[in-house]
Amino acid sequence: MSVINSGTFITEDFLLESDIAKTLYHDYAEDLPIIDYHNHLSAQLISENNPVKNITEAWLKEDHYKWRGMRANGIEEQFITGNASLEDKFIKWAETVPYTLRNPLFHWTQLELKRYFGINDILQPRTAAFIYKKANTFLANQTPAQLLEQMKVEVVCTTDDPVDSLEYHQQIANQNFYTKVYPTFRSDNLFFIQQDTFKVYLEKLEKAVSFSISSFSEFIRAIDSRIDFFHRNGCRLSDYGVSGAFTIVDYKTHEVSEIFNKFLNGETLSLEEIDKYKSAICIHLAKKYHEKKWVQQYHLGPLRNNNKRLQKLFGADAGCDSIGDYSLADSMSKLFNQLDESNQLAKTITYNLNPSQNEVFCTMMGNFNNADTPGKMQWGAAWWFLDQKDGMEKQINTLSNLGLLSRFVGMLTDSRSFLSFPRHEYFRRILCNMIAQDVHKGLVPNDLEFLGKMIQDICYNNAVNYFKFD
Repeated sequence: MSVINSGTFITEDFLLESDIAKTLYHDYAEDLPIIDYHNHLSAQLISENNPVKNITEAWLKEDHYKWRGMRANGIEEQFITGNASLEDKFIKWAETVPYTLRNPLFHWTQLELKRYFGINDILQPRTAAFIYKKANTFLANQTPAQLLEQMKVEVVCTTDDPVDSLEYHQQIANQNFYTKVYPTFRSDNLFFIQQDTFKVYLEKLEKAVSFSISSFSEFIRAIDSRIDFFHRNGCRLSDYGVSGAFTIVDYKTHEVSEIFNKFLNGETLSLEEIDKYKSAICIHLAKKYHEKKWVQQYHLGPLRNNNKRLQKLFGADAGCDSIGDYSLADSMSKLFNQLDESNQLAKTITYNLNPSQNEVFCTMMGNFNNADTPGKMQWGAAWWFLDQKDGMEKQINTLSNLGLLSRFVGMLTDSRSFLSFPRHEYFRRILCNMIAQDVHKGLVPNDLEFLGKMIQDICYNNAVNYFKFD
């Protein structure tokens, strides 16, 4: 590919196509702090707060978006997840960037270079050495806490296993950081009763709660104990992200106890028994979340680890996941109905990965709102493969048509990188431009104060009022 001229296209009015859009963004959205209520940042790295030092570590180490782009560009795996040097990996990413044009990776890359490092040059082979050196010079003295504060990130909610000690969250709580860091109770490993590793996980759970688990009732007691522990350490959100179909079936408690005993005895469980077990766990967790006044999140629809060769080579999260085509509406309805009937339905956010289900998810959430909280049942931000300009616009339009955009709790990064927070800027610019387009079409009043307040609510205020972090 020929050289791209290095004059930046990320101007102050990037994505803002009119004077109204510029006013809405610069006067109302641009300077708002960030509440990032779902990500995969390392609490350990934040707590230890050592300088990041190297852009390859910060940018490429766990970014499966970039890995997929590099593989599509024919880059050898040693430069992606292999043992090539950090500089060589960066150079290979620089070779790939020009080929990402019209992929969100191109925008994200340039936004992050500009916002963190003040670099306007387009990353490509001829600029790679300069950018690598300049970024590393800056990162040599920048800690995770400083990078978060630079982007005005007020709150970070990490994603944590039920057996996590939360020792690093405890350490962060005792440090004077601008950013508050809270754990999220990610329940996935409690569901994998069909996997060979589940007994090993039970041993970890036993160690975390300091008592043995020899029955289903003791298992439930252990789960409740961990939820109480997370709550004491500031947790106010849960999450579910199990791959595959999300299935809720009818069950009786004594049946689930017998199923759990069969597992403990080494017996093979049927698919029906596994579904009953998973349904019981899902509903018990949801009731406990309501008791704690948590927000529960459901990330539904991925088909994970499709490439078994790369999974064996690297493990899970190798960048080989894709959109699934599961039927989800019936089970969501059963779950929310059962909880709603007993008045135990917590504030809930659902995220779909399949864009064909946008309207399905949005209308499902609208079935269960009540006077408890404005926007209690949220259809969440465009997620994963949909986390790009077209996906965000479709999510905003669908929510506007079928729900209340004004009550939306806004964007999140869902990222493992400390350099990913310009994604909030990306969302805010897109939102402001869309509202401005409506003004020009005569679809909404040309009342900038009213529209600006709505944008501030979506970008910040709604999240403050919804999550109620300490």
